[in-house]
Amino acid sequence: MLTLKKAKELNDSQVTEHHLIIHAKNVMYAMGAMADHFGQDREHWMAIGYLHDYDYEKFPDEHLQHTEKELLAEGVDPADVRAIMSHGYGICSDVKPETDLEKSLFAVDELTGIIQACARMRPLGITDLEVKSFMKKFKDKKFAAKCDRELIIRGAEMLGMDVAQLAEICIEGMKPYAEDIELLGTGA
Repeated sequence: MLTLKKAKELNDSQVTEHHLIIHAKNVMYAMGAMADHFGQDREHWMAIGYLHDYDYEKFPDEHLQHTEKELLAEGVDPADVRAIMSHGYGICSDVKPETDLEKSLFAVDELTGIIQACARMRPLGITDLEVKSFMKKFKDKKFAAKCDRELIIRGAEMLGMDVAQLAEICIEGMKPYAEDIELLGTGA
């Protein structure tokens, strides 16, 4: 089973761009919250979240094509590699999310982008972000336009949730780490 320590060693050996590190942390903390929601191993889910974009910086146009073989060679458990591969389902991978872990990663990857954009505009960042405010921005397709809302909706549906429920879990899971993910707000 992938540990957070191993995930950080592997990811940090490949990812140097600041925004990609912040994204990895956003997904990591959201995945920790999803693990708590499902009563699963928090650190394990966080490790998967942190490592999910392992090859993206070096191969943005071939995302996930340089992940499976490389991570297996590094001794990452095949089930964990499968979970990572599944987050690109229908985009750059044919690995369909089946477990709560895989479905969560699929859903929160894009979702955290909108949460981050929302929080960056607020005086207190994510610390006082409520799901109601988030949903207003989610419905505005011009806001954080690069984030695929249909994919987020599909991911939420896979989990048997609506977007608001999923977003609330992730926002609350990210709040304690506001400083680490640079979402303390415009007044910080």
